[in-house]
Formats: sequence, structure tokens, C-alpha cells
Amino acid sequence: MNQPGSTRIESSQNVIHTGPGHIFVNDTQAQESDKPTFRRFAEDQLIWLRQVLVAPGGMGKARATLAGTGTVILDGAPGSGRTSAARVLLRESRRDSGVFHELLPGEEDEPALHDPALVGPDDQLLLDLSAADDHQWSVIRTDLPALRTAVHDKRAHLVVIMPRGATLDPGLQYYRVEIRRPDALEVFRRHLRVHGLPYEQYVRPDATVDEFMREDRPMREIADFADLVRRARETARPDEGFAQWCATAREARNDRRREVALFVAGRREAPQRALLLTASLLHGAHADVIHRAAQLLLRTFRSPSDGVPPLEHKDLAERLEEISADAGPDGHVRFRQLDFDSAVCAHFWDHLPDLRPHLGAWVASVVDLNDPHVTPAVRDGLVARLARQYLRTGRGDGLASLAEGWSAAAASRARLEAAVQALACGLDDPAHGSEFRARVYQWCAYRQLRGEFAQVLVRICADVLAASHPDQALLRLYYLARRERGTTRALEALQGLVADSRRLRRRLLDRLARSDLSPADLDIFLRVCDPEPLTDSSGTARALVEENEVRQSLITCWHAVLAERPRATWRPYAQRWLHRAADGAGHRGELLLDLLVSAAGRCEGRRGEAFAALYASAREAERTAPGDPARSAATTELLLHKISVAQGPGPAAPPPASARGTRA
Repeated sequence: MNQPGSTRIESSQNVIHTGPGHIFVNDTQAQESDKPTFRRFAEDQLIWLRQVLVAPGGMGKARATLAGTGTVILDGAPGSGRTSAARVLLRESRRDSGVFHELLPGEEDEPALHDPALVGPDDQLLLDLSAADDHQWSVIRTDLPALRTAVHDKRAHLVVIMPRGATLDPGLQYYRVEIRRPDALEVFRRHLRVHGLPYEQYVRPDATVDEFMREDRPMREIADFADLVRRARETARPDEGFAQWCATAREARNDRRREVALFVAGRREAPQRALLLTASLLHGAHADVIHRAAQLLLRTFRSPSDGVPPLEHKDLAERLEEISADAGPDGHVRFRQLDFDSAVCAHFWDHLPDLRPHLGAWVASVVDLNDPHVTPAVRDGLVARLARQYLRTGRGDGLASLAEGWSAAAASRARLEAAVQALACGLDDPAHGSEFRARVYQWCAYRQLRGEFAQVLVRICADVLAASHPDQALLRLYYLARRERGTTRALEALQGLVADSRRLRRRLLDRLARSDLSPADLDIFLRVCDPEPLTDSSGTARALVEENEVRQSLITCWHAVLAERPRATWRPYAQRWLHRAADGAGHRGELLLDLLVSAAGRCEGRRGEAFAALYASAREAERTAPGDPARSAATTELLLHKISVAQGPGPAAPPPASARGTRA
């Protein structure tokens, strides 16, 4: 699965959807499902993984260990399928609640592994330490017992991939399972079957496949070869069969640097090279797009016009012939050799470095083309291919600068989509993902953001980071929400993120209570203090409002709101709490009243004013209560009683039950 994922901003305020990693481009519109599209892509990736996974040795034991204890520690040689097995195990253990979370110990503001708040009920946690060195493993290993205890207490599931050859404490040996390589030929055939190749074709012995299988190859390499066979089949002649597809795939794996260098050297004219580079970066696009984009590339490099009348120019078919490419019956342009486009891209990038600074501007002009053939998939593929060159050569900073530049003031929707796609490529890259997560943190927390770049970061955090690193997404959206002016996009994204997770809502409330409680912090608090999820105990023993730490956070924030914000600002949110207390939330609803009264009681020098404002808000809330008016009136009476007790000597007992049902 080598095609780039898809990332789109449907409008300046709607969600984007992204498929980080190697998945098929999916153009399904977001409104076709209630699930955000980026999550559907992540789900599609897991479904694909389950379909192609040939269970490695030890998979059954790992499954049983995880089901019985909530934890399994996978050991095994690199390339044995450990990572795929880990993700499939977590997918199989998923329940209706809980979120997937890839733990990243040591990254900026990532919670410590021994922090119980790291784990939420029914969460699925992946801790991939396969690349950890001895020092990192020794530090993290000491936190594993505490993490495992938290996982057990929350009925969550944890899969750890340990470094090969590392030692494990005796108390954790029970959870260790050795993962062994599955049969390579079976893996290859499983991929071909899922790709849709006929069984009668790939089941036959083949010399190319036998030669490929002689070496112990990593599972990823086998998957890539199977994908090359699929692509060779798609471009093969009708009279070619499985043997020819495999031979073509083998040739595509060869080092083509010298071949491509000679090929480019033989085409020295600027129009030829412009078409060659365009066809490689827009491989598979329609001929109309290739033609227009090649013209734009010549203008970008200010190549002089040849002065020849248009009717005397070579036609596109002749020009494509010169670069060994064709436009098929569907009008889409492809090179005749499989994967030749990748080799050409790499050659131009590596050996004509003066082109690099101009390619970003050219890509921006191409994605802005008003052409029906410039589809989202074409734009995404173009950006992904350019991003691959930056990342392949260790120029992550250049890719990041490119995304910033595409997000300048008055940037088109297409350019914003391109910026998100570029950053998503950086975040998804195994070698550069950590660097890009740190860069996004710096942007969100500290940097001055120009143009529409803040919008791009909101989408990256809410839709890309949140899919696998929700804690990092939470923190970055919080910083963006504190700083945004004239818009509430980051705040809305932050609300949406915590709506799916009690743990994240708890963490955000704690973050707010420990902040300097600036006006921006208080505005965030009012938007995320929805009483319904605070009092909901579905699937858990206690509601959030029953947890002491959460109550203290709520009191701290409400106290700051009552002391520093005008009543017109906080009244609608306080009334929602009062409505919730009146609509049958039981003792949890009464806890909401206790929290409001406790917060008002902390307003030194203004306690009476704060209590009076709360009571007035309760009386006004009666007129807008959605339920029984009598219950709302009784709630006001109960609030008044609690205020009286907080102020000093008052009735020893709450109003009688009859007073709660009717207005006195």
C-alpha cells in the first residue's frame, strides 16, 4: 500500500480527513458517516491490516494473555510482524468506549508512564519500544509495573513491544510472548489475495518469487513486493500473466539511479525535462493536467518561449513518447516502466538542487488549477511525492517552511489542504515524526502564526495527531485556543476532542485549574464544563463529578469565573448546570450545586455578591428549564438552602421534600 493518504479541508470551518500512513486514497465525503473521516481512514487501515495479517508464531498466546490480564509484552526479531500484531491485538480488544493511544515517553509534555491519569477506562495503549536503547529501556522498564496496574484498574488493554534482546524484570515475565515470523510465502500470497489477484495465478510456482523468498525479508518488504506485483498487473498487457507481473515488480526494485541519470542526460531541452519532472510528480494524472502543469513549471523557471506558433509545436503524444510515457485510454499519463516515476523524482531532487527552492511555488500553482481533473486525490498525491523528497533527504525543516508558506493570508482552500497534507506526511514519517510533533508543539505554544496557518494547525491536531496521540493533540489545541482571536475553531476542536474521552476531559480540567486562569482560560473552561458528561456514569463506577480531583478543578475554575467574569458571560453556563441538577441527575446533580456554592464561597470580599448572582441565575433558569417547572423551582430552593448554610448559621436540614416539588 504505497499510495499517499488523503487529507482535505472541506471548507474553512469544516473538518478535514486524513489517512496517515500507507492506505488507499478514499474520496468518500464526510457527511456519509457520523464518524469523522480521518477516523474512518484509521479504521480502514486497521481493517486492511487484519485482512492481510498472517498470524505470526505466538499470536494465539499473545491474544490469550492480553484478554486474560489486559497486558502483553511482545518480543521478537525485527521484521517478524511485531508491530502489525500489536495493532491487530489492540483492535480486537476494543470496546464501545475508550480510545487508542500510542504512548511516547520522553516527548515534550507527554504524561509519565507511572501517571494513573494516562489511562482511561477501556483505552487501548501501544508502547512501541522496539527501537529503544539500553538507557531508555532501563528507565521505562521501572515504570511498567505502575502502568500495568493502572491498565488493570481501568479495564484497559496495553501492548508493549520490547527491544530485542533486552532483559525483563521477573515480575513482568509472565506477560512476555515471543513473536515468530510467519511463513513468508503465505504472507505474500495473503497480500495478493486481498489485492484481488486471481488465486489460480498466484498459487503457481514462480522463479521470480522463489528467488525473492530465498532471503529472510521483513514483513514490510514482502508487503511492498506484493504491492508492486499488484501495480504491475494493473499496467500489464492483456496477454501478460503472473510471471510477467512478478518480473516487472522485480525490475522495479532494482537500483535505477544510473539508468535514470542516462535517461535524463539524453533529454536536455527544457520542455522535455519539464514534462519529465511533471509526469513523475503527477504520475497517473490526466494528460490535460500534465500539459498545464508542465507549462507552469517552465514559467516558474522563466524558460524563454521558443517563438514557434502553437500549431507547429510537437503534440503531447509525441512529447510523452520522448520521455517513455503514455496517456492511456482514460487519458491518464503513466511511465511505461513500473515505479519509474519515483526514480525520476529522486534524480531531479538529488542532482538538480537548484530546482528545489522553486518546486514549492510550482506545486502551489498546480493545486490551485481550476480543472475538473485536478481532483483531491491528484493534489494529495502531488504534495505527498514532493514531501517524500524532503523527508528522504533529511530536510524536514524545509517541508515545514513550505507548509507555512502555503498557509499565507488569503490562501485558497486547496493550498490549505496542501499544507495539512505536507505536515501529515511529516508526522507520519517514522524517521521524522517526533521532530514534526515537537515542531507542531512549538508553533501552537509559542510562535507567531501568520495567515491561515493556525487553521492548518487546528486540523492537524484535531484530525491527525488525535487519531493516535490524543494527549498531544489536547495540549496543542489548548495552546491554540488560548491564543486565537476572532475565531473559535481551536476551541471547537478542543471541545470535540474531550467529548469522546472522560480521561481527556479530566486532564483538560486539571490543566485549566493549574493555569494562570486568564480570560482565555476561563472562556475555554466555560465551553468544556458541560454538566452532562460530568455527571454521566455510563460504563464506569463513578461520574467525573464524583472524583475528588475533578471537583477541586471545577471549584477552582468556577471561582475564577465568578470572581472575574461578568454575570452575563457565565450565566448561560451556570443555568445549564442548574437545569442538569433539576432534570433527574440525582445526587450527582446536587453535587453540581455544591460545587457552584463552594466556588462562590471562595470569593473573598465578594461572597455575598457571588451568592446573590448565583441565586438570581437560578431563578432565571426556572423560566427556561426544559423539564418539570416544579423540579426546577425545587432546585432553586435547594440552592438557596446550600447558600444559607455556606454563609453562616442556617437551617440544620434541607427543605422538606414537599418544598422541592412545589413552589413555596
